[in-house]
Amino acid sequence: MARGIKDKVAIIGMGCSRFGERWNDGPEELMIEAFDEAIADAGIAKDDLGAAWLGVFFQEQSTGKSGLPLSQALRLPNIPVTRVENLCATGTEALRGAVYAVAAGAVDIALAMGVEKLKDTGYSGLPERTKGTFEDLWLPGSTAPGSFAQLASAYAAKHGVSMEDLKRAMAHVSWKSHENGALNPKAHLRNRITIEKVLEAPMISYPLGLYDCCGVSDGAACAIVTTPEIARELGKTDLVTVKAMQLAPSNGVEMSHASWDGAHAMTARIAAKRAYEEAGIRNPREELDLIEVHDCFSITELVTMEDLGVSGDGEAVRDIMDGVFDRDGALPVQVDGGLKCFGHPIGATGLRMVYEIYLQILGRAGERQLDNPRLGLTHNLGGIPNRNVCSVSIFGRYDA
Repeated sequence: MARGIKDKVAIIGMGCSRFGERWNDGPEELMIEAFDEAIADAGIAKDDLGAAWLGVFFQEQSTGKSGLPLSQALRLPNIPVTRVENLCATGTEALRGAVYAVAAGAVDIALAMGVEKLKDTGYSGLPERTKGTFEDLWLPGSTAPGSFAQLASAYAAKHGVSMEDLKRAMAHVSWKSHENGALNPKAHLRNRITIEKVLEAPMISYPLGLYDCCGVSDGAACAIVTTPEIARELGKTDLVTVKAMQLAPSNGVEMSHASWDGAHAMTARIAAKRAYEEAGIRNPREELDLIEVHDCFSITELVTMEDLGVSGDGEAVRDIMDGVFDRDGALPVQVDGGLKCFGHPIGATGLRMVYEIYLQILGRAGERQLDNPRLGLTHNLGGIPNRNVCSVSIFGRYDA
């Protein structure tokens, strides 16, 4: 019988590039920047690595279709490299491959890298690969802002929330992220904003305004994982271990009939339930110390609080306005600034979230450091609300 991977894998090193408009750097430079920090943190040599996973989504704009760019950029010692992609959960998918390999005993030490180079594409949003029957026949006029604006409208209708109250709660979400991002030297956007500025910004897709949407950027993040036993042999005394990694892709029910109300992400609730069971968490609101979620839009963060079970259905607006998820609140969310301030280089995002949890648990987060966090969660939502994949992962201090 499957027993899960709780505490079978430790993170011994992590690195993250500066996110932003990295016009003078290619994906190779971004990967090297993240890797150099990670391997120095791990205190190992490249020859100690047994296998690697590379997460990249838009291979045409970034690295190509194989794992060769990672192997060649880092001059890895001819170890297996697997290139993975899973919508906006791509970075987490790379980490999941490395973690599962170590947990299975296939390798002693594994590397996970996520990278994306989007600014050079010339698109103001995420670029499209091609045009064809899928785009033209199935998604005529569909956009990410439009799809998540529908999520906002459905949420307001289901829970009887006025659009003005919803917009003010979403504005608080964006304001909070900018307050946190201003403290993070690796964030793309470090400017503080006011809630009034959010509310007065140009409309993108009602009710989502300019500051309700995350930006486009370049970046890379990296993790090195092994077993707790090997980590101890390497002299690591303060360990962060993987408590759970769960993935739930949509099976198409949301588009097939009217059982889905359009006001939440079904896959997020499924992945969260599985992750809590694997990690042994019964009350996430009380047991978790911080959360990093996929705030591609401010409404996504709001709805995700309910999907993760840290707010009751219809109660996230009140919790947000009460400051529950502020940096000094009961359960801080997006302490590093989130997608709102980092942008969303798809392959890197999931690992960037884990990087913040890792730093916080080890007490290395500088100005934004929380008071003694022990358990953190990351969440990715790839695709759009009615057709998506969701990952929920939990990390925490290791108690042997």
